[in-house]
Amino acid sequence: MATLSTLPAPDLPVSFADVEAAAAAIAGQIIRTPTLHSQTLSELTGARVWLKFENLQFTAAYKERGALNRLLALTPEERARGVIAMSAGNHAQGLAYHARRLGIPATIVMPRHTPLIKVQQTEGHDALVVLHGEKLEESFAHAMALAEKRGLVFVHPYDDPRIIAGQGTAALELLADAPEVDTLVVPIGGGGLISGTAIVAHHVDPRIEVIGVQAELYPSMKATLAGEPVVADGDTLAEGIAVKVPGALTVPIVRALVSDIMLVGERDLERAVALLLAIEKTVVEGAGAAGLAALIANPRRFRGRNVGLILCGGNIDTRLLANVLLRDLARSGRLARLRIRLKDRPGQLYAVARIFDQQQVNILEVSHHRIFTTLPAKGLITEIECETRGPEHLERLIEALQGSGFDVSRIELG
Repeated sequence: MATLSTLPAPDLPVSFADVEAAAAAIAGQIIRTPTLHSQTLSELTGARVWLKFENLQFTAAYKERGALNRLLALTPEERARGVIAMSAGNHAQGLAYHARRLGIPATIVMPRHTPLIKVQQTEGHDALVVLHGEKLEESFAHAMALAEKRGLVFVHPYDDPRIIAGQGTAALELLADAPEVDTLVVPIGGGGLISGTAIVAHHVDPRIEVIGVQAELYPSMKATLAGEPVVADGDTLAEGIAVKVPGALTVPIVRALVSDIMLVGERDLERAVALLLAIEKTVVEGAGAAGLAALIANPRRFRGRNVGLILCGGNIDTRLLANVLLRDLARSGRLARLRIRLKDRPGQLYAVARIFDQQQVNILEVSHHRIFTTLPAKGLITEIECETRGPEHLERLIEALQGSGFDVSRIELG
């Protein structure tokens, strides 16, 4: 199997036996999520696509697996002292949920700007939430200081052998349910999930290709392996994999066992989230949709392959999800905003509306601009947001407006 490095694989910090042990330990305490073949996504991408629905875990993310495996390894004395973690998302909820189940006190340090819903969900599992720092690095440092001060056991979100082994159980189930899979496309943040996945795949069949996916704004693992400076910043839909520094344990595993790391842009992440909801009727967060985004962006790379995708999480803010879906409708031509230049005389807007009616296009919003335009004093612009049946229908509307003498332009999304 091709790898990122041509050097022999070193002794790795996690073995397949560790993953098997994790699977036995957590069995019956997490959901064995389904792996299903997607006929529609297969036809769309040219690959044969299987989906592992980790967004169906109780806390809607695979992170429960590693967190539970780590908690089960605590000694009675460590359980009594309690655990602490730094997380603004899925690791926090997974750890808090299983800590409560096991009667272990849990403290979670989150950045001050963490959305209220995530704070409330974590507190809902009886964890003590400490808001500290503007950045994750500041929260991490504070969590480590609290761990030392209060004698708590720090549970790292990805750089821990038992965490990695626990995450690998998802791939163990996927390959058991879909043995024909020859390619695994896995999101990468800190590297815990792909490390566990690669260890399992390499043991089951070394010919299985494991490919990582990172957001273009956060290419930390790819840059680290290439020996390049890590430039990672910005607002990404895939905040679950927006990690600036990959794990010390995960880097050598990825270097030895992962064949490639692909970067995906925000538009492809948005498209993937929208497709999974429209086609599979399942809600997936940006990080969870990264694998499908890679297939969308690189169809030739995967054509004819049997591809397994891990939908690693489904925790997305409902307002953000609505925005993603509306933007996808706009890009597909189902929603459009047209800028139409009018003459300042009676009946102009009526004439435009009549054309919309003739073309059976639904008007959603109308906005007139007389003052803040670059037109002469007698000129005005109207912007109309409308709903069509698709790009061909929209093009017919634009042609009809232009045929009636109106200057029309479409306001494009970025």
